[in-house]
Amino acid sequence: MQSILFDLDGVFYQGEHAIEGAANVVAWARDRAIPHLFLTNTTSRPRSALVDKLAGFGIDTTIKHIFTPAVATVQWLQQHYPDQKVALYIPDATKAEFQQISQSDNVDDTVSAVVVGDLGEQWDFKTLNQAFRYLMQNNRPQLLALGMTRYWQAADGLRLDVAPFVMALSHASGATPKVLGKPAELFYHAALEVLGVKAAQTVMVGDDIVSDIGGAQKAGIRALLVRTGKFREDDLQGEILPDAVLDSVLELPDWWQTQDAKSGVK
Repeated sequence: MQSILFDLDGVFYQGEHAIEGAANVVAWARDRAIPHLFLTNTTSRPRSALVDKLAGFGIDTTIKHIFTPAVATVQWLQQHYPDQKVALYIPDATKAEFQQISQSDNVDDTVSAVVVGDLGEQWDFKTLNQAFRYLMQNNRPQLLALGMTRYWQAADGLRLDVAPFVMALSHASGATPKVLGKPAELFYHAALEVLGVKAAQTVMVGDDIVSDIGGAQKAGIRALLVRTGKFREDDLQGEILPDAVLDSVLELPDWWQTQDAKSGVK
């Protein structure tokens, strides 16, 4: 192994609470000069806010080390629909990542794409129906999903994430969503390009058996499941099998050393 992709929520923190000792793993990776990237489906806040949040947990990083669906989507839109309007269904704070993209706030506008992220409790019938009406335009805009995470572990319990709302819009409109977040292979490959590494050289560490483990493995990346965050014991009874299971990310350095020993790295 030569590089690491880290999930954030459920690996380094859960909601607004740090997972004790997890910051030491980032320091270990930095001290060993291991290329790494924080790979998160979070669309409720921009990267700058994630940098501040991590700093509060003792993790020093920059936005260049955080790869999100918003970043991947902006790149995709600039390549495929330059200078065309899109409809955004993401939190206002995250819209800062889309400053270079022309945005519609009127359903009568012709748009090239409808971008759906995690609006959380901001979803209501009016908002969901407006997104549906955009998708039903004669030109049939592309439905872009900022990830397909089904749910996440909040402080008060499990909460729906973006996937259920994307699937509702897809079912109603007939639009096939293009996923620009986990678990899409496209998203993982884009992350590898940022690091300049190959899939076989990389390991993914996450708490979501589908988005983190299954998604990474489909992209040819080894994946380690941690027993923190949204992990449930029945995750290990399905078709997706992690390459290893760790009690927490704190066990990663020991696992890494074992792999080095097997490959003869000193």
